[in-house]
Amino acid sequence: MSTTNSASAAWLTQEAFDRLKAELDQLSGAGRAEIVQKIEAARQEGDLKENGGYHAAKEEQGKIEARIRQLTALLRDAHVGESPADDGIVEPGMIVVARIAGDEETFLLGSREIAGDSDLDVFSEKSPLGAAILGHKEGETLSYVAPNGKDIKVEILSAKPYAG
Repeated sequence: MSTTNSASAAWLTQEAFDRLKAELDQLSGAGRAEIVQKIEAARQEGDLKENGGYHAAKEEQGKIEARIRQLTALLRDAHVGESPADDGIVEPGMIVVARIAGDEETFLLGSREIAGDSDLDVFSEKSPLGAAILGHKEGETLSYVAPNGKDIKVEILSAKPYAG
């Protein structure tokens, strides 16, 4: 397991890291073998220019290879560890409740991969909102400039470690 503390590293729980590692192992092993068999079977059908099964299998292969590259980079650079301290300071791996432009929102600050299949909203710490609130505490009010140029007021109501 490779971990780093660099600013570009995503914070992952051990559970998320293990889940993504299992997905990578499946895709780079059995997943690759299965798609190669599909391509070979479609190739046996003849003329590749008009072979829909062949083209669909090649497209699927491209998607699998892209996901393998994505997972490899994410896991290589990930900071895997315990949940952040429950100190009310916003950092990756926290569930944040904030009043944003007057509306209360609850979201995870960090990587979409941490939340898995949950329907939890996720904001990267590199997003305009994430970068603005990173390091701030519960009870603080601040503002940031959204991509559309508008100044948006944010009040941090709570920040608690994500329990997964």
